[in-house]
Amino acid sequence: MGIVDVVSEFCSLPRTRRHLKKRKQFQTVEMKVRIDCEGCERKVKKAMEGMKGVSSVEVAAKQNKVTVTGYVDAAKVMRRVAYKTGKRVEPWPYVPYEMVQHPYAPGAYDKKAPAGYVRNVVADPTAAPLARASSTEVRYTAAFSDENPNACSVM
Repeated sequence: MGIVDVVSEFCSLPRTRRHLKKRKQFQTVEMKVRIDCEGCERKVKKAMEGMKGVSSVEVAAKQNKVTVTGYVDAAKVMRRVAYKTGKRVEPWPYVPYEMVQHPYAPGAYDKKAPAGYVRNVVADPTAAPLARASSTEVRYTAAFSDENPNACSVM
């Protein structure tokens, strides 16, 4: 083995594990950003243009929603949008109201939510205890349900 082989082997192998890079997963990052006009929309799109790994950027101005897809880190995307635009950025806090058992409970219902959406109380159990049915509520509603063939029909 010659000197060239030793040097090339030494240069090509990382000495420690921290030099190995993790591959980012392809993911969709949804954020809530206040968008007042077309200028704000352009500013958000321009902030994401140069970021490495971004495949697409979709802005829904009426919903104040920005969706970024690609091989990116969610925290880095949100930091970059906040830094480049100067706007407050938070993860998308809403889910379609069909996903919540009691969408009009005080913790789930939000007047600021876009049409058809409520707060995501499914992911955070401490957010709204009234928005989720307890086991006894489920039993009582199942006893009087039309889908239950053995249900009691009082009315």
